[in-house]
Amino acid sequence: MRHYLNSTVANLPPSGIRKFFDLVATMEGIISLGVGEPDFVTPWTVRESGIFSLEQGQTMYTSNAGLLELRQELTQHLAKTQGMLYNPETEILVTVGASEAVDLAMRALLSPGDIVLVPDPSYVSYGPCAILAGAGVRYVPTRADQDFRLRVEDLQRVYSPEAKLLVLSYPNNPTGAIMTREDLLPIAQFAAEHDLLILSDEIYSDLTYQGTHTAFAALPGMRDRTLHLSGFSKSYAMTGWRIGYAAGQSDLIQAMTRIHQYTILCAPITAQVAAIEALRAAEQAKREMVETYDHRRRLMVHGLREMGLSCFEPLGAFYVFPDITATRLSAEDFAEQLLREEKVAVVPGTAFGPSGEGHVRCSYAYSTEQLEEALERISRFVKRRL
Repeated sequence: MRHYLNSTVANLPPSGIRKFFDLVATMEGIISLGVGEPDFVTPWTVRESGIFSLEQGQTMYTSNAGLLELRQELTQHLAKTQGMLYNPETEILVTVGASEAVDLAMRALLSPGDIVLVPDPSYVSYGPCAILAGAGVRYVPTRADQDFRLRVEDLQRVYSPEAKLLVLSYPNNPTGAIMTREDLLPIAQFAAEHDLLILSDEIYSDLTYQGTHTAFAALPGMRDRTLHLSGFSKSYAMTGWRIGYAAGQSDLIQAMTRIHQYTILCAPITAQVAAIEALRAAEQAKREMVETYDHRRRLMVHGLREMGLSCFEPLGAFYVFPDITATRLSAEDFAEQLLREEKVAVVPGTAFGPSGEGHVRCSYAYSTEQLEEALERISRFVKRRL
């Protein structure tokens, strides 16, 4: 059968995260710091709204773009939190998670010969989605001594005239890095000068622990150059509901909607109803989750530093990205040996790009008790190698 497959798909490597967790699934007694998913359940009022919608018989299709009521709530939310104004009828698309929005955007924008610039390390899907859309990818290395922030100097080193789209993902998975308004303004100027479009995946925007998050599309001149992506998975603990959205210039949103209508048709109505309730009534629950993440974040950074690993302070998302080069192990060897010897699962930094070498990703979306036990085990493992 393999010779019948599309050659691009056949040659696409498996996700480094999934490959590693195939091994985890064969073992018992594991403490996993690997999955990028909240350990909280969806707030009860959101769950209740979804249940009630089913009891009321809301089991039909919605419009391709999503419930207008949800799109109206999203426009109000973006205006209130970021000062960004969108037309709910033509500039908002509700998607099956933010991941679908990434795929739709790549397919709507890219043609063979186009280049996508992707900061490295970053979420695993951006490069493969660009390749599946027929484009090429150039990774833009970022460094721990710069707190993994993207800089114009980094872009200049890899830029070519074929570049059409720049991916931004801050707060960042896997590093936890953020970019302030002052950090983003030079990037905006570079994008304007080189006529780059921006795909700004801001799914972790509510998980910012210092200052306030700045949306890239809110910067001067960037609204119509930027596709703003987000969703409900991380902020509201709604990963399994699979609900995200895209906000942007109407021509692009309509192009994405055309692909969406032939593949997905619409996001599930139950999840859309629940998302409306999240925006209206779950802000306090969200704040409480963020406060808990912040406590765990400080616990993890302190614990990793205490055992002798260098770890810059992540100011967003729910990951730490410690430097493990002092152990003289590669990222993959560190993760595999830690799993076998101490039964703690972390993700090799190389799963997120070449610049992830020398690091591992640890999620702190787990209970304090689990994190403390994991730190003890990691400390034993590290001390045997220092």
